[in-house]
Amino acid sequence: MTRDEVLREVEKVARDHVGFEGRLDPAMRLVEDLRLDSLRLLTLAVEVENRFRICLDEEDEETIATVGDLVDAVRRKLPQPP
Repeated sequence: MTRDEVLREVEKVARDHVGFEGRLDPAMRLVEDLRLDSLRLLTLAVEVENRFRICLDEEDEETIATVGDLVDAVRRKLPQPP
């Protein structure tokens, strides 16, 4: 998947599960700009894992501060085509 495709899917997850309205920008900060508290941040992470059938680990969680960081983490976890 391209970065834009992953971003669109993350945007759908954010809309459906944490009530985000509008367009996501990769530079948006998850806590400050999207106003996600710890519960909503966890909900977003779990639903992104479910949507993409991946597992974000502790190392990923430490480096994810923005929407772009989340998109990049998802892309790293997706199976790569041969």
